[in-house]
Amino acid sequence: MNVGRRVDYALRALCYLAGQPPARIVPRSEIEERQRIPAHFLSKILRELVGAGLLVSVPGARGGFRLGRLARDISVRAVFESVEGPLSLIDCVDGRERVCSFAGVCTQIGVWDEAQRVLGTYLEGITIGDLADRHGMASRLRDQSPRSCGDSPNVS
Repeated sequence: MNVGRRVDYALRALCYLAGQPPARIVPRSEIEERQRIPAHFLSKILRELVGAGLLVSVPGARGGFRLGRLARDISVRAVFESVEGPLSLIDCVDGRERVCSFAGVCTQIGVWDEAQRVLGTYLEGITIGDLADRHGMASRLRDQSPRSCGDSPNVS
């Protein structure tokens, strides 16, 4: 399983929004800048998150986005599935005989079925609230001072 950029960008956008004061409407351009998400990806991802009820879009000159649910009620799995569709490690787990002629006699299907269940449960247990990011990744990256291995951080 490969988690694509769209999932990463969706999580970063939601985590940034979760770190903001609840009533704050955040402009798309701020999310783009603070999370370094390309505009062409971000617009589509935000539409998908709005469609899934994870975000609310506020139109107008002072418009933008805010969470559609409490951050603690948005799981990483829900985010994944809102942009990629149902979690599926291998087609035969969900499609069985429809996608594989060996499904009825396969000795592997139980392994993949259990792996998918474990992963789904794990991702369901992690929320955007757990990952909230008040400042945004780009801001934190700029604030990092370059260090070599073995250098100790500056302590004031």
